[in-house]
Amino acid sequence: MATIRKTASIENGIMRVLKILNDEEIQAAIGKTSSYLRKCSNPNDPDRHIDHNDSIKLDIACIKKGKAPPLLRAHEYIVSNVADNLESHKLNDIDGMLVKSTILHGKLTEVVKLAEDPKSDEGKEISKLEKKKIIEAIKNLEDKIMKIKITVDQK
Repeated sequence: MATIRKTASIENGIMRVLKILNDEEIQAAIGKTSSYLRKCSNPNDPDRHIDHNDSIKLDIACIKKGKAPPLLRAHEYIVSNVADNLESHKLNDIDGMLVKSTILHGKLTEVVKLAEDPKSDEGKEISKLEKKKIIEAIKNLEDKIMKIKITVDQK
């Protein structure tokens, strides 16, 4: 029977790594096998944990493949879950958060389109200021997605 992992947990992050990287890429990144990672992904085995340095190396390998770093996302979720006032998330409705995330996605799209406009500061090249605005828009959208994850995970 398949083991259920929480949506934004280290164990689930490891499973995502296993879907992104093949055996050779895992071996090259951390010197360990995919079998080892599968054991670390078992939430029912409290004695088996992934080394923090290995998680960083695996995330870097995922980034090199053009994928988001799953273990970093899991760490962000865990820290955010503790740092935020969890009561406020229980009161939020998911529909309202989805509307806000759609608005933030629209703002991100707008910032990128303006930056790539030939009439912008540096034409089709993205200036440092435009890059800063794009990164800020991405961060705002990621924060909203994180709040949605927290709310869904608590229900």
